[in-house]
Amino acid sequence: MNSVVLIGRLTRDPELRYISENQKAVASFSIAVDRPFAKDKADFLNIVVFGKPAENCANYLVKGRLVGVQGRIQTDSYTAQNGEKKYKTEIIADRVEFLEWGDKQQKAGLKQDSPKGGSQIPDGFQTLDDDDEIPF
Repeated sequence: MNSVVLIGRLTRDPELRYISENQKAVASFSIAVDRPFAKDKADFLNIVVFGKPAENCANYLVKGRLVGVQGRIQTDSYTAQNGEKKYKTEIIADRVEFLEWGDKQQKAGLKQDSPKGGSQIPDGFQTLDDDDEIPF
């Protein structure tokens, strides 16, 4: 069985291309996944996704966004121009969940200076200083 589930942040914007034979979309990007017991350490993993999900990733994901990925690990080998044998390991995604939502233009409209610990607040919203103001 070859199955993997990951949650991490994009380290670069997705790159979209189309396979010439059938015009199928392919997106590739990498994510940083924190190591559970090693403070300030992460693994950087290459992700490849096909079809409509690839187009969605290219349209809505940007560097820094949190995503969940479900798929399989694939390792390939090839010979470089200098004759050296190289290995490439990727995660072939069956599913990509957007854990932080928004399009690329919306990211620019978010406020970076929140009074409560630096979380991002969309324009038109405000933080509540006291939970007593919440009506439920």
